[in-house]
Amino acid sequence: MNWIMERLEREIKKHKTSNPFEIAVNRNILINYFPLGGTLGFYMKNSRHQVITLNSDMNEHLTNFVCAHELGHAVLHPDENTPFLHKNTLFSKDKIEKQANYWATQLLLYESNLYSYQTKKEIMMEHGIPYEMERYI
Repeated sequence: MNWIMERLEREIKKHKTSNPFEIAVNRNILINYFPLGGTLGFYMKNSRHQVITLNSDMNEHLTNFVCAHELGHAVLHPDENTPFLHKNTLFSKDKIEKQANYWATQLLLYESNLYSYQTKKEIMMEHGIPYEMERYI
């Protein structure tokens, strides 16, 4: 997944931030919030407009992770209209979902000194990363 890290580092340098919302705004990606029930969020490209839709009923930490995940789709798979990300599909076997999960985890941890934590669980809790993403740390 070296190519993903290269893209991630390029985006962070270009936008001078690792905040997924700021990167999305700088890339002119529209972010919408709607009550989506069990759906956490999704990415789609309509004509030339990229749109991230997030569930308005999520807590701040989960919203941040889902935005980072959907931003991963926008950067890594810009022409793919991704399937909805549901609460029970964080373990998706689909290749592009794994890539977006890896992107999101690495983006949210980018400026962190992982050696200052004692456990992966502690890292994930502090950065609002779902436990299912442990394999990407």
